[in-house]
Amino acid sequence: MKDIKPIFRNLEKMLKQSPWFDDGWEIYNRGVYMQLYKETWHNERQGGVHFETYIEAREIKQKQFPICMHAEEDCPSQSEFIRKFLELEGDRIKGWKGYQTIGNGYHICQRTLPLNLKNLEQRLFEEFNRLRQLEAGIEQALQAR
Repeated sequence: MKDIKPIFRNLEKMLKQSPWFDDGWEIYNRGVYMQLYKETWHNERQGGVHFETYIEAREIKQKQFPICMHAEEDCPSQSEFIRKFLELEGDRIKGWKGYQTIGNGYHICQRTLPLNLKNLEQRLFEEFNRLRQLEAGIEQALQAR
């Protein structure tokens, strides 16, 4: 399989060039693993609220990979945040093709995509653009705790 790292580098460039990106957005890119988040989402150590995707050995073998939203242990009042967030945005997420809400542990929602390198950067870009529409709901749920 082709090296995935250049795809993630190009995706990072595409996201940073988006007109919305300068509004406090951050990217953590570890080559074949990426998080997109706002600086106010308690994700300084990659353990807060973020959108995430990765294509590592297991995903290559299974020929599919996830794109998801997490609220991990650095998210204040984690379970309360997840409950409130899904109350606000659960219906919207369920309306998106292929997405499922989870609300279990730190998993909030996920879509599994087939691993096809054709147009992969563009498909990932579209998914992150879809997920970032949840920004207002995340902000509201963070303030509500």
